[in-house]
Amino acid sequence: MQAAPDLFSYRKYWAHRFGVAPQLPVSRAEMDLLGWDSCDIIIVTGDAYVDHPSFGMALIGRLLESQGFRVGIISQPDWTSAEDFRRLGKPNLFFGVTGGNMDSMVNRYTSDKKIRRNDAYTAGGEGGKRPDRSVVVYSQRCREAFKEVPIVIGGIEASLRRIAHFDYWSEKVRRSVIMDAKADLLVYGNGERQVVEIAHRLAAGEPVKSLNDIRGTAFLTKHARREGWWEKDSTSVDTPGKLNPPIDPYQMQTEASCEESRESSQSEQMESAGKVIRIHRVSPRNADKTVIRLPAFEQVKDDPVIYAHTSRILHLETNPGNALALVQQHGEQDVWLNPPPIPLTTQEMDAVFDLPYSRVPHQSYAEQNIPAYEMIRFSVNIMRGCFGGCTFCSITEHEGRIIQSRSEDSIIREIEAIRDTTPGFTGIISDLGGPTANMYRLACNDPEIEASCRRLSCVFPGVCKNLNTDHTSLIHLYRRARQLPGIKKILIASGLRYDLAVLSPEYVKELVTHHVGGYLKIAPEHTENGPLAQMMKPGIGTYDKFKAMFDKYSKAAGKEQYLIPYFIAAHPGTTDEDMMNLAIWLKRNGFRADQVQAYLPSPMSAAAAMYHSGKDTLHKVRRKGGDISVPKGLKVRRLHKAFLRYHDPENWPMLRDALKRMGRADLIGNGKKHLIPTFQPAGTGDAGEGKRISRKAKPAAKTTQFKTQHTRPKSTKGKASRSRRR
Repeated sequence: MQAAPDLFSYRKYWAHRFGVAPQLPVSRAEMDLLGWDSCDIIIVTGDAYVDHPSFGMALIGRLLESQGFRVGIISQPDWTSAEDFRRLGKPNLFFGVTGGNMDSMVNRYTSDKKIRRNDAYTAGGEGGKRPDRSVVVYSQRCREAFKEVPIVIGGIEASLRRIAHFDYWSEKVRRSVIMDAKADLLVYGNGERQVVEIAHRLAAGEPVKSLNDIRGTAFLTKHARREGWWEKDSTSVDTPGKLNPPIDPYQMQTEASCEESRESSQSEQMESAGKVIRIHRVSPRNADKTVIRLPAFEQVKDDPVIYAHTSRILHLETNPGNALALVQQHGEQDVWLNPPPIPLTTQEMDAVFDLPYSRVPHQSYAEQNIPAYEMIRFSVNIMRGCFGGCTFCSITEHEGRIIQSRSEDSIIREIEAIRDTTPGFTGIISDLGGPTANMYRLACNDPEIEASCRRLSCVFPGVCKNLNTDHTSLIHLYRRARQLPGIKKILIASGLRYDLAVLSPEYVKELVTHHVGGYLKIAPEHTENGPLAQMMKPGIGTYDKFKAMFDKYSKAAGKEQYLIPYFIAAHPGTTDEDMMNLAIWLKRNGFRADQVQAYLPSPMSAAAAMYHSGKDTLHKVRRKGGDISVPKGLKVRRLHKAFLRYHDPENWPMLRDALKRMGRADLIGNGKKHLIPTFQPAGTGDAGEGKRISRKAKPAAKTTQFKTQHTRPKSTKGKASRSRRR
């Protein structure tokens, strides 16, 4: 693959003479006001159109506009016919189709597969304004509207479904979404480079079928060996085929091998504990023409172990510096995945965020509230990506492990723009973060090591010694931002990576002293080593260390502040005993959770492969061995959630039965050392008839420093919320 040209180095398309639109048009009337007779590109999205860089359709739309193209938006169309997809006329180049900022199935259904009542990305919060599997439905309607127009699908829904994937809602493995959507191209990951190149090449007259060499894209081709390419057959778990040159889909770079990567020759390591076979590199002259053949859809749909094997290969081929192309057969066709896109430079990131967004919802929504916009309108995204690698999270699969950071000046300009132009601003920036709060400008100390690394995480099982963990740049940004005129306070609401924070006491002091609004959310996710290992999260001891620092600096600042820890129930690798021990920890620390979250297997995540297969995909997948406990079924999932809400009388009958079955009846009693009481309040659980007692009406037991909204002292101000993406 060729090196990526600068995002803004292309010659502008001739339509740039029309200038910049106040907001991208959503109707023919708006097109007429702009003097347009047609759109070059039409973006179809499942979200309400908000002209803000936190919304994918706006960011991609404004970027294409900066390249000279006329871009229209069809937002939340009526998908029951093709008529609404014709509202802006026929696009000259292509339809860009996205489900929106969330996967449409995650958006519509809870982890218990119940329909959500509302949709944060819809005006008025109204639910049901997008179809299930929106990318497929929208693409089909676009094809009906204008059969000959190329269709390019993208966004998180397409990105997480780019190969055959386990679908939690249908409990089966589905084909790559490009097959079901019958799209011409699929864009995965951050899509700026891909869509700009696609637009310019189509505008230059290239047929869409020839666009098969763009990084970060997938396309369909006839099932056959591609001429000029070396193919690694990895369609079997136990007998991988021979490759020339040799490639190992299970290769994972360790800290020791990072240093070895500088040497011209690589030593082989003996297979050990079923984890790593070998560590070696691909010659650069061969890597660009090497492809790994994944097990076919027909194999993975019926064989969970083969599916787990496929998932592991995919996750080890995600570093743009060394990832190989992947191909997977679907019937008579192949889905070909080119290597991931090259991350944006700081200068490119700045230019993207400096585009002329109006920063408000489209005028057609008038005074209607869009909850997702209300959540982010006073926040600033300072970086992208996450090298944490949490197996349940979709950030790494979509945005990648390499951190892409904006410059300090660009961030300051956006804060000033919020202050000066955003309606309702009161002087408080609600967040200065991103996928994580504290990975800004953190990266590998050596670009060569970074380009050759194959670790799934830079911080698990421990922080890599080659990782720069210096928080100085972030501290300086915080200090500069809060000195701006008109800025009263800057809060940090993004999820904090506390195992990195404890390495910088100065950062923790800065955060706790100036940027916590009474509560700080933090996500240890569990207390037990079993589930934590499958999540690739640090042990609870790291949380304890951070809490000690948090309490120390809060006291020094003369502030009463609290940590809000979050936990996941029913994650792969979790046993009933693990949840019981977590409940004991919660009670011992005086924490009562208002709401709990059960694990939801998001498409293509490593944890979803564990859920489907019952195999540990963090190590070599074998048919024999590597099995893990997977809580499946409504009954066990409810039990695990009940342990998190051990204090709720509605859960006590279920928990009593479980504790007796587990041989832990000693935890049932009315003393402080017990988890569940012997008595049952009238009207709760299975205890007879009568009016149900309100949970809020019951007096709360005395608690320690773990507080929730229900248990906080009246003198404390703040609000607990959870906006962390999974």
